[in-house]
Amino acid sequence: MSAIDDLASELAKLPGIGRKTALRLTYHLLKQSPEQSRRLAGALTTLAERVRPCARCFNLTEEELCSICRDPRRDPALLCAVEESSDIGAIERAGEFRGYYHVLGGRLSPLDGVGPEDLTIPQLVARVAAGEIREVIIATNPSLEGEATALYVQRQLAPTMGSERGLTVTRIARGLPVGGDLEYADGVTIAQALAARREMR
Repeated sequence: MSAIDDLASELAKLPGIGRKTALRLTYHLLKQSPEQSRRLAGALTTLAERVRPCARCFNLTEEELCSICRDPRRDPALLCAVEESSDIGAIERAGEFRGYYHVLGGRLSPLDGVGPEDLTIPQLVARVAAGEIREVIIATNPSLEGEATALYVQRQLAPTMGSERGLTVTRIARGLPVGGDLEYADGVTIAQALAARREMR
């Protein structure tokens, strides 16, 4: 296999990049100066060597604990479980959540060979059992796999619920986006929006 095919094959493994896009990126990189290609290669090497999962929440970090876990101003009673580290950024941008996180490392997907043992669910259960957490918010994606993961996590946390500690497990609401039109929404989204309705005050 040639160097061009080799790089294109590696790029095609990235999400959202097909074979044509991978080849286009490869030829684009070949037009750049050798120094720029070396900088890109160096950045990838540094990323692989320095970035690792946080020892507590499994967010990606260059330190033993990520910046969120090191922040003493956050609410230790609130924990939000997300599928991937990239989900934390989306929640943080909203500016409403001030608790801590737990990255599951994916979602249950038997067809893709991803089972409970491939996720950090046991570590989540241990954190809840050992700490002062009062609420776990499950913020997995509203896909079939995300819903199955949320249900599995809730069942694993069930033994710690209803005790004198008063742990509650909640699920992020789903429904219509701001600025969306009912006319164009699918039936499942409308059903979820109706189920998550709240009283107007």
